[in-house]
Parts: sequence; C-alpha cells; structure tokens
Amino acid sequence: MKGKPPRRLGVYAGSFDPLTIGHLWMIQEGARLFEQLIVAIGINPDKKYQFTVADRLAMLRESCREFPNVTIAEYSNLYLIDYAESVGATHILRGVRSAGDYEFERTMRNINGDLDPEICTVFLMPPRDIAEVSSSMVKGLIGPAGWRKIVRKYVPAPVYRRLLALHK
Repeated sequence: MKGKPPRRLGVYAGSFDPLTIGHLWMIQEGARLFEQLIVAIGINPDKKYQFTVADRLAMLRESCREFPNVTIAEYSNLYLIDYAESVGATHILRGVRSAGDYEFERTMRNINGDLDPEICTVFLMPPRDIAEVSSSMVKGLIGPAGWRKIVRKYVPAPVYRRLLALHK
C-alpha cells in the first residue's frame, strides 16, 4: 500500500444534557484515537432538554478547548449514520458502561453497519471510577441539600457554573 493512509475522522454524538466527566473522558480518548473528532449534539424534537442547544454547544466548546483536533457541531432530523456519512466520518465512537448499554449499542452498530458498512463503530469502556456517571444521574442528584458538592465531582467546570445558575 503506497501513499498516505486515509484520514481517521470520528463522530461522537449525544444529547450532552448536561455534559459529564464521563463524556469528557470519551472525548479525550476519541481525540487520541482519531486525527479529527466531531462531537455532535443530536437534536431530538420530541425530547425535553434541561439546557438549550446553544447552552450545550457553549459548554462543550468551553470544556473541549484543550483538544485542538475536536470540533463541536449539532445535527437534527438525521440518523447518526447519515450524519456521519455527511461529514465524511470513518468511525462512530460510542461508550459502553453496562450490559444494558452493550445490548443497545450492539444493535445500533449492526443497523448502522447494514446502512453503511464503510463506517466502523468503536466502543470504549470508561474506567471504573466514572463508569456510572450519566447525564440522567447528574440531573437526579440536583435538589436535595448538599447537591452542589456532590454534582461538582461529575461535571466539568463550565457545566457546573451553568447548573448553579439554573438551580439557584
């Protein structure tokens, strides 16, 4: 094989409502694996979000400044595989925290493989100390006395500041 190897462009998509340290770990690892990583907010018009798209984009941009090969984007009314095709991605990056995640992600990988066998899905498993962290877990912790101290451990600083402003 002669010439330069093909560029590895990954897409890591989610709602990021809010962005957690688990998401940030995935982004850091994706930035190491791929020459370029697009972190894309997928917008589902049927879903109710805590933060606006503009806020989520801003939190991602602030939290990912240290990764020069990471681009923040959004997409709507597309399947993830179609978005990945539209940006010329070679890979889709997904996180697997549990057996339930694995079953769902395996199914999606197989469907995406049927739709475009050229785009490879890569699974990463976060370290044990953050394996349980999710956006829904973070949202569920907000409210009771002492929540600020607890939630601070699970989200990047830009997200924490916005959570504090949102829940005065």
